[in-house]
Amino acid sequence: MKQTVLRNYAKLIARKGANVQKGQDVIISCALDQPKFVELLVDECYKAGARKVRVEFYHDPLNKIHVRHQTVTTLAKVEEWEKARLQHYVDTLPCTIYLTSEDPDGMKGLDQKKEAKAQQKRYPIVKPYYDAMENKQQWCIAAVPGAAWAKKMFPGLRKGQAVEKLWEAILFTSRATGDPIAAWNEHNKDLHDRCDYLNGLGIRELHYKGKNGTDLRVGMIPEGMFMGADEKTLSGVSFNANIPSEECFTSPMRGKAEGIVYATKPLSYNGELIENFSVRFENGKAVEVRAEKNQALLEQIIGMDEGAAYLGECALVPVNSPISESDLLFYNTLFDENASCHLALGMGFTNTIRGYEDKTLEECRSMGVNDSMEHVDFMVGYEGLDIDAITADGKTVPIFRSGKWAF
Repeated sequence: MKQTVLRNYAKLIARKGANVQKGQDVIISCALDQPKFVELLVDECYKAGARKVRVEFYHDPLNKIHVRHQTVTTLAKVEEWEKARLQHYVDTLPCTIYLTSEDPDGMKGLDQKKEAKAQQKRYPIVKPYYDAMENKQQWCIAAVPGAAWAKKMFPGLRKGQAVEKLWEAILFTSRATGDPIAAWNEHNKDLHDRCDYLNGLGIRELHYKGKNGTDLRVGMIPEGMFMGADEKTLSGVSFNANIPSEECFTSPMRGKAEGIVYATKPLSYNGELIENFSVRFENGKAVEVRAEKNQALLEQIIGMDEGAAYLGECALVPVNSPISESDLLFYNTLFDENASCHLALGMGFTNTIRGYEDKTLEECRSMGVNDSMEHVDFMVGYEGLDIDAITADGKTVPIFRSGKWAF
């Protein structure tokens, strides 16, 4: 891949994604797959004004070894130095960039129950730190190709060819060719206009109806609003949390979901794939899940804590998005969720409440925003999906027809 193109992509992540501010610290979390691109990204962060850039590498095979050999107590322990680091982040509010590139099957064989028990014990300890940073810092998730991921998507190609093919797909779907900044300015405006329309309807319920058997009604929060593309911190700094992003999303009313929904793409969770599954809701709660592959893992997700079985997000994405039109299954939630409408189990977004700037997290959650240690997106959109909005005055307004915007 040409260095000029990769340099523009790094600039897009630093300046439009994370929108690094002058004097701000930056944390980059990434695997070992693309160290040269990481160098470009670090350089662009400094050029954007960063005071200090810290790179934290991770390696899935090492995580599997740790889980195999450590006890649950050891895995769950939050060391004093970790607490001090989290408090430092609360005090300094660095922006965080996550570069995803991992193998979709990279954690196959992991003791998922052991890992889950450790996370359940850790979460109550680290949660206050993350709550203290909620809506106060920029963050961005973007992607670079890993060899195993590339081979999963393009099994008929040699490793180098597959990686190059995945680079092309990432850059195209991320609008990172040509003039990326200008492309994202235009894209953000389109999503903002669509959100304005949705927010003007006074939606109280979304009805999902699909030829595959999906028939789900989801209640909306009266004070809720749809958001899309860039968002702002409480101090007014804009950023794009996902590159790519095609969604208009909101957090629904906890406890208001009835019916069944069928997933239309595999779900990659903790390095394993859950395939061909459905979720049935009663009184807002997922009471039954079925999957042809990894049903036990799906059951584990909704049992992680009290909020994990409730919805935290409804996101609207047309099937004619660039990702969908690429006709590629990425086996990666960042991309696959932006190829079709999706829902998320677990934590909702408090910044989808109108006037959230003047409310506490607890007040936003008391209005109906779900709280959980999980936030697991799964895809439900396809060419056979219709979505209607039922408004506060009882009208039914078409939102999606045959998987595409109806307005």
